Amino acid sequence: MMARILLTCGEPAGIGPELAPLALASGVDLVWMGDPRHLPDGAAFAEVQAPGDPVPPGHLPVLRHAFAAPATPGRPDPANAQGVVDVIARAVALALEGKVAGITTAPISKQALKEGAGFAFPGHTEYLAHLAGGVPVVMMLASTTVTPACRVVPATIHIPLEQVATTLTPQLLERAIRITHQGLVRDFGLTAPRIAVAGLNPHAGEGGTMGRQERDMIAPLIERLRAEGLSLSGPLPADTMFHAPARAGYDAAVCAYHDQALIPIKTLDFAGGVNVTLGLPFIRTSPDHGTAFDIAGRGLADPSSTIAALRLARQMADSRA
Repeated sequence: MMARILLTCGEPAGIGPELAPLALASGVDLVWMGDPRHLPDGAAFAEVQAPGDPVPPGHLPVLRHAFAAPATPGRPDPANAQGVVDVIARAVALALEGKVAGITTAPISKQALKEGAGFAFPGHTEYLAHLAGGVPVVMMLASTTVTPACRVVPATIHIPLEQVATTLTPQLLERAIRITHQGLVRDFGLTAPRIAVAGLNPHAGEGGTMGRQERDMIAPLIERLRAEGLSLSGPLPADTMFHAPARAGYDAAVCAYHDQALIPIKTLDFAGGVNVTLGLPFIRTSPDHGTAFDIAGRGLADPSSTIAALRLARQMADSRA
């Protein structure tokens, strides 16, 4: 029997717990970790002692993790913040031990974790990298319902736009390209992945008239990595990279900054986009949405992205196997 995918509870006051029973529709063999008190009333679940223990058909397997307090939808409780952090750490430990095939993380509230647990990391991704020993990672957003696929990796992420030009160094861009290449081979089963690299400036600098980063930094880096055997194209104008014929020419796009990467995929596949962390020694996916406090507990949460994240985690686990 193949190991299950572990779905973390995320912020208990958000939509994560109510999505957990709906996630069974994915068809993925999963186990949920959290406090059963936070699940919706009437949810069919069965507690397990180990991630692979059997449960009755139609029941959500639950690895109990006791929290300090009940959850009120839409109102995060600082008393529960440490429980959210501890669930993530426990899930990573199980993944590193090989007891689960991968992790799909439900959304967290970074503000709630900082206020209630002194959470010192910018987000999920950085904490996961820390738990894995400080390995270098990149964030990929991958489509699951559009063809050709749209997979994007922003080389810089949550920084002001005015800082992008100085933060985007050759070393940072090279790291993003290499981790993306390795992830496409290991996690997506591509033997010779093709990577498109976006320019930083409009029209990829247009020969230096709109910026010189493409000529001075990005193009020389691409040529050096091509000489090593990587299949790279670019630097390309970002405004012409994401229509279907263009996407057919590459397997993933490495972009200069956050919105350059995320606007295309959220336009093309808003409900089916999945957040993937490449570079970890275990598989991690996440739905591409937040805690949605405004609709939590109202039965309005859409499980599509969680289902897509679970299915992609299963596919990546099969690829690694």
